[in-house]
Order: sequence, then structure tokens, then C-alpha cells
Amino acid sequence: MALKTPQEYLDDLRKMKIDLYMFGEKVENYADHPIIRPSINAMAMTYKLALDPEYEDIMTATSNLTGEKVNRFTHLHQSTEDLVKKVKMQRLLGQKTGCCFQRCVGMDAFNAVFNTTFEIDEAKGTKYHERFINYMKYVQEKDLAVDGCMTDARGDRSKGPGQQPDPDSYLHVVERREDGVVVRGCKLHQTGMINSHEILVMPNNTLKEDEKEWAICFAIPLDTPGMIYVYGRQSCDTRKLEGGDIDIGNKYFGGQEVMTIFNDVFVPWERVFMDGETEFSGMLVERFAGYHRQSYGGCKVGVGDTLIGAAKAIADYQGAGKASHVKDKIIEMCHLNETLYSCGIACSAEGRKTAAGNYLIDLLLANICKQNVTRFPYEIARLAQDLAGGYFVTMPSEQDFNHPEIGPLVKKYSASRAEVPVENRQRMLRLIENLTLGCAAVGYLTESMHGAGSPQAQRIMITRLVDLEHRKQLAETLCGIRENPDIDWK
Repeated sequence: MALKTPQEYLDDLRKMKIDLYMFGEKVENYADHPIIRPSINAMAMTYKLALDPEYEDIMTATSNLTGEKVNRFTHLHQSTEDLVKKVKMQRLLGQKTGCCFQRCVGMDAFNAVFNTTFEIDEAKGTKYHERFINYMKYVQEKDLAVDGCMTDARGDRSKGPGQQPDPDSYLHVVERREDGVVVRGCKLHQTGMINSHEILVMPNNTLKEDEKEWAICFAIPLDTPGMIYVYGRQSCDTRKLEGGDIDIGNKYFGGQEVMTIFNDVFVPWERVFMDGETEFSGMLVERFAGYHRQSYGGCKVGVGDTLIGAAKAIADYQGAGKASHVKDKIIEMCHLNETLYSCGIACSAEGRKTAAGNYLIDLLLANICKQNVTRFPYEIARLAQDLAGGYFVTMPSEQDFNHPEIGPLVKKYSASRAEVPVENRQRMLRLIENLTLGCAAVGYLTESMHGAGSPQAQRIMITRLVDLEHRKQLAETLCGIRENPDIDWK
């Protein structure tokens, strides 16, 4: 099996037994829990579209490891065309789900670990790359969803991993055995964690020579003994328990964030891909971050497309669609969204082949892409809220609309254009609320700010990657401070 169906994926989750907690209670059948299921639906869409002939070109690829057709989410990029198709795939899925579809982190981790392990082996004579190739063949053959884990709890932010009062603030090795290692720690903000089959763990930051215990990279199944998962709260999440679907906003899909606790978890050596090579920790972090910052030029653009559509729809429903200022605001939303997409495509087109053979995006342009993502979606959301009007946050509940006594009055005073059903306006306003304030805002706005690193993380990378001295020399040459070697004619 190289391509899994959505039903097969869902069946996998139903078979898995994990220690999951939500609202202080243990959750048994999480695959059918009303709060969790929308995020599972979003992940399932990555399987559904891969089987659709219309989307085969961007949703699947030919594996360089096996020669078989695989889901692009398990693929190791073999060209700049692959990098571009990745961004197009992510935009498509953002459009189809209107939320985070959660499978990008694993794909980005695959590619970063693949080329980093190759370079570790070249320098150190280790066997990590061979192990990782074997792991990737398994992932591709089973079409597994794998959650990439990087962000630690981090404790005191003024101290590194080796200086923390509690060493568990960063995930680390607590025991080395003949058959593997035992790890302890916690990874936060884990998008789509309990919707995945496996976990691929990476170090959080560049490590010092005396921080070898924290320089660990490995993969384990989700149901490995010692793993504990605590489901993260999101705004308006309990609306999914109320029985209706209008107040949810996005009727079918949603995101997911999980606190992931490694409580003395054993990892066999064949699943370990870095153990103590601190000098390569920065490479792995920067490459993963670069791939993931590229991703935001696709996924957030797709979700932005749905928000722009919602803004257009509500303006039309409310009779304001032809107003010049409304048209101008929607044009500005489109301009900002397409700018983000342009950055995602640019860093892909300017990618390069690594020593391992897979392709890496242009790191500078990927960081520029993500820096813009920390800003533009907020302006797109602000304009959508402007066009929606205040009723998208003061509108009565679905139950009030359906009440036998007050329902007719609520509908009467919620009407807009005569030919537009009140329910259509109601649903569209709730969708805008969902995308800009509710559950989906986590995957659109908050993720735009903090996902793949905070804004300052990108500015640090931009500082490292931009050659300012070269630019200074260009200016000095043009104004005559430096001799111009290009002017050699008379």
C-alpha cells in the first residue's frame, strides 16, 4: 500500500490506544470525539486528494527511494519543481479545509533530517542516514502521517538547555542502553499530534558541546509506552459539543494543538538519527525551520483565499458588495495574500540540491516569506472583520434562532437583502468569526505569528543571510568611492 484512503487512515486512529487527556479527563475514543474530529477530517483530506486524478500531479510524487508513487507529504524533494508543487499542494489544501491540515511539519522534518543525517555521517562515520532511509521507506510504503516535534517547554528563556534548573525543560536523553536510549521532556504546540501515526523528534536549538544529552533526533510510534498527550484549548472549542453546526463556523474542519509529554520513553537505536552531535544541531534546526517557513507561503495563503471569499460573500449578502471602498479592501486582501504566495514560490524556485540529493529552499527567501506571514494575515483578518460588521461577534446563538418564540424575531432583525436567506448570512458571519477569532484563528493568525519560529527568529536568520557588505560595495562602486572594474570601454 503506497496511498492510503481516508477511511483506512481513520481506521488506523481507531485502533490506536494512547494516553490522551482533555478538560481533566482521559479520552478513549478520540477519533470520534466532536472536538477532535474536525481536525481529523482536515488531515484526512491529505489522503482524499492524493487519490483524486484531478490533483494527482501536485498531491503525489515518485519516490526516489522505491520508485513507487507516494503521497507528496512523505516525499523527499528531488527538484525545485517539487518544492514549487509542495507550495501549490498546501494552498489547495488550505482552500479545501479553511484551516491547518497538520501534515506539513512531518514533511518538512523528513527533508531536513534526510540531508542533515547525510552530512553527519560524512563527517563522523555514523550510520544515521542509512537508518533514516529505512525509516522513510517504511513511512512511504504505509503512507503514514508523521508529526515533526521541535519546540520544547524551554523553562527559563534566558538560559540554554544545559543551564536550566530543570533539565527536562528541554527533551533529553536520561539513559543509554545496549538496545537504545530513554528520553524525557515535553514538546509544546504539536500541530496534529494525535492525528498522526508517528512522531519525529528534533532538537529545539543550536546546542553547545556540553549539551550532548539534548542533541537527540528520533522517531517513535504514537502509542509508545510512556507517551502522554494533553489536548490544547482553543477559542470557542466547546461549541462543537452543542449539537448544532452553524455557530461552529467551519462546519467540517478544524485544527489541533497538543502538549506532548515523553515520560521516560524508550527509543531503539534503529530509530535514533542523531545522538550527541551538537555541532549539527544548528544545521538541523535551521533547515527544518527554512522548509517550514516556506510552507507558510502555501497553507496560510489557501486559508486566506477562504477568508477573502467569506469577506466577498458577506459584503454581497449585506448589500455592500458594489461600494467602491469595499472593492478596494478586497483588492488589498488579494494583494497581500498573493504576495505571501509569491514569496513561497520564490524561495522554492531558488532552491538548491543538497549533498544528500534532496532539494533545500533558498533559506533567505524562506525567512522573508515567513516574516511577511507574521504580518499580512493579520491585516487580511482586520479587513475581513471591517467588511463583516460588528454582528459577527454579537449575533445571537444558533439556539436562539431556532427558539419557537423568539426565533422568528431574531431572524426578522438579522435579515439583510431580501433574496439572501438569513441562515446564509448567519453561517458566513460565523465562518469569519471562526477564521479570525475562533478555533481556526489558531491555525491562521496565531500560527502565522509563532509557527516555524517567532518573528524575531526570522529576523535573526535574515541578519545572518543578507550580505550587507556586498550591497555597500555596490553603492560605493556606483558613486566612485570604489573603482568600477566593469567599465572597460572608451
